Amino acid sequence: MFAALGRFAVRRRLWIVAGTLLFATLAGVWGTGVFGRLGDGAGFDDPAGESVAADALLAGPLGRHADDVVVLYRSETLTVDDPAFAEPVKKALASVPRAGVTRLDSYWSTGSAGFVSGDRRATYVSVQFDSGDDQVRVLRLRAIQKDFEVPGLTVRFGGVTSMTDQVNRETMRDLLVAEALSVPLLLVLLVVVFRSLLAATLPLLVGFSAVLGSLALLRLVTLLVDLSTFAIQVVTILGLGLAIDYALLVVGRYREELRHGYGVDEAIERTMGTAGRTIAFSGLAVALSFGGLALFPSRFLRSMGYAGAGVTLMAVLASLTVLPAVLRYAGRRLRARAPRRPRTGDRWYRVAHGVMRRPRLVTAVVVSALLGLGLPFLGVNWARPAEWVLPAGADARVVTQELAAGFPADPTRRMTAVVRGGPATDGYVRELGEVPHVDDATVTGTHGDLTRVTLGYSVDPMSREARTMVEDLRAIPPPPGTTALLTGMPASRVDIVDMVVTRLPWMALYVTAVSFLVLFVAFGSVVLPLKSVLLNLLSLSASFGAIKLIFQDGWLSGILGFVPVGAIDVNFPVLIVAIAFGLAMDYEVFLLSRIREEWVRTGDPVESTAVGLQRTAGIITSAALLLCVVVGGFAASGITFMKMAGVGLVIAVVVDVTIVRILLLPAGMRLLGRWAWWAPAPLARLWERSGGHDG
Repeated sequence: MFAALGRFAVRRRLWIVAGTLLFATLAGVWGTGVFGRLGDGAGFDDPAGESVAADALLAGPLGRHADDVVVLYRSETLTVDDPAFAEPVKKALASVPRAGVTRLDSYWSTGSAGFVSGDRRATYVSVQFDSGDDQVRVLRLRAIQKDFEVPGLTVRFGGVTSMTDQVNRETMRDLLVAEALSVPLLLVLLVVVFRSLLAATLPLLVGFSAVLGSLALLRLVTLLVDLSTFAIQVVTILGLGLAIDYALLVVGRYREELRHGYGVDEAIERTMGTAGRTIAFSGLAVALSFGGLALFPSRFLRSMGYAGAGVTLMAVLASLTVLPAVLRYAGRRLRARAPRRPRTGDRWYRVAHGVMRRPRLVTAVVVSALLGLGLPFLGVNWARPAEWVLPAGADARVVTQELAAGFPADPTRRMTAVVRGGPATDGYVRELGEVPHVDDATVTGTHGDLTRVTLGYSVDPMSREARTMVEDLRAIPPPPGTTALLTGMPASRVDIVDMVVTRLPWMALYVTAVSFLVLFVAFGSVVLPLKSVLLNLLSLSASFGAIKLIFQDGWLSGILGFVPVGAIDVNFPVLIVAIAFGLAMDYEVFLLSRIREEWVRTGDPVESTAVGLQRTAGIITSAALLLCVVVGGFAASGITFMKMAGVGLVIAVVVDVTIVRILLLPAGMRLLGRWAWWAPAPLARLWERSGGHDG
C-alpha cells in the first residue's frame, strides 16, 4: 500500500507539488484568520464544576459581587490626599465608559480607607463587569483600559480579567519570539545533521505545510466550538517536531536505498514501503493520543486535543505525499557522502551488544534510577493558572503583591456562596465566617429564593491551606431545604484540579489502549505494546519528578528565570502525557520497525536489536536534538506554564532517547527474546490475513 503511494507520488509529482503550494497559500491566507477567532478567555474551568454552576446562577438577576479588575495607582512623591494625585484620577474615572460596567468603586466614591495603602501613596479602583463570561470580560477591559491612564502616576491592572488578558498577550508574544529564536538555529542544525542544504529544507517544507494546514483546520473547528488561544502552541511544537522526525526518517532511508544501488524511483518506492508505513502508524498513535484530551471538558484541554490531532494528521499527509514527490525532483543530489569509519552506527551497534550482555543488571539499575527520579512527584501541590504564571514584573502579579503588602485587604481575594431555595440564615453565614482563613462572610444580595454571601479570605488561593478552606466551607450544611454552591478562585482551583486528577487515569488508560492497538497492528505482537507503554511511563515518571523539583520546589529557578510559588499547573501532566507519549511512540515505532525487518530476515533476536539500534539511533538522537531546539524556545517564555511545558518536554525527550531507547529497550528485547514478537494464535492469524506485515 505505502509502496504504491510512493509510486503514485513519483508519477504525479508535479500535481502534488503544485497542489501543495496552492493549498499552503490558501490555508495561509484563510487559516491565519483563526487568530481572530480564538477565545480571549482562559477556558480552564470544568463546565460541570460547582463553581461554574454558581457562576451561572450569579449571571442571572441575582448578579455577581466580584472585582474583575483592580486598577492600582501609585506615586513616588504624592499621596492620595494631594489634589495633584486625586483630581487627575477622579477625572480619569469620570471619563471611563460605563457600558458593560456594573460597578466601579474607588476611595473617593466609597470613602473607605481600605482603598488606600499604608503609606498613602497608592490607591486602587475596583471594577466589575456585567458578564460572567471571561472572554466577554477581557473584551470589556480592552475597550476601556486606556481611559484609566493618568500621566505622572504609575498605573497597573490586576485582577482575574487583567491576568487573563496579560497571559493571552504574553503567550502570543512569546510564541513569536520562540519561533524567531528557534527557526534560524534549527536550519543551521538541519544542515549539519543532513549534511546538505537541500535536504535541510525538507523538514521545514513539511513542517510549514502541516502548520498552515492545521491553522485552516482549526478555523473550521472554530465555526462549531470555541477554542483557546493556547492551541497555537501545540501546532507550532508538533508541526515542526513531527516534520523533523518524519523527514529524517524518510531521507535517511532514501539515502540508504540509493547506497544499495537502487535507482531513484525504486529507492523512493522502497522508502515509502518501509519508512512511509512507519510514519503512518506513528502518526496514527500520536493523533489518537491527542484524542484522549476529549475526555476533559475544559475548553483549554479540548483545544489542545483538536490542535494536536490536526497538526499530526497534516504532518503525516505531507510526509506521505509531498515528501516523496520532492525527493523525485531532488533525485541523487540528496545522496550523502559515505561517512568515514568508524561509523557512528557501529558505535550504537557495540553499545547494544554491550547492554544485551548484562540485560538484568542494566534493567535493574535504569528502572531504579527512573523510579527514583519520579518519587518527588508524589509530593506535588496542584494549582490552576493565575497571576503566578506571569513574569515577575507583569502588572497582575505586581498588583497582587502590592495589595498583600501595603493594603488592609486584597479585594480580589473573595469567594461567593450562592444559597438557593430560601434565605441564608444568620447561623449559616456565621459558620462560613468561622472557617480558618476566612476573614468575613456577609450577605450582599438577594433575589427571589437566591441569596449571595460574599466571603473574604487571606490565604494564598494556590496553597494547600486554600484547598482545605474550600473543603471546609463546602462541608458546612446549608439551611434546611436549601442548597449552596461556592465559587471564586480557590473554589475554581479545587474544581479544576479534581476534574483533571479524576480523568487523568482514564486518559492514561485510553492512551495505553490506543498504543497497544496501533503497535499490534504494526508489528503483530501483544508483548511489544505492553513493553512500550511501560518504557514510556518510566520516562514520563522521571520528567514529572524533575518538574516538581524545579517548578514547585524552586530548583534552577534562578537559571530559568521564574519565581516558584510552591505549586504546579494541573494541566501540565495532561499535556506532557499527550505530547511526550506521542513523541516517544514516534521513536518507538522508528526503532521497532527496523528491528522487525532484521528479525524477519535473520530470526536472531539479539542481532536484530543491535542492527535496528545501529540503523536508527542516529536518526532518533538527531530528531530529539532538533525537537529540543524547537521546544527550547518555550522554555525561555515568561509564562510559567509555557516554560514548564518546554522544560518538561525537553527532559522527557532526553530521558527517553538517551536512557530508555539506548539502554532499557535493548535490555528488554534481550530478556524477552523471541517472546517479544508473540501473539495468541488467533490474533497472529488475523494479523497475517489482514496483511499487517506488508508495506
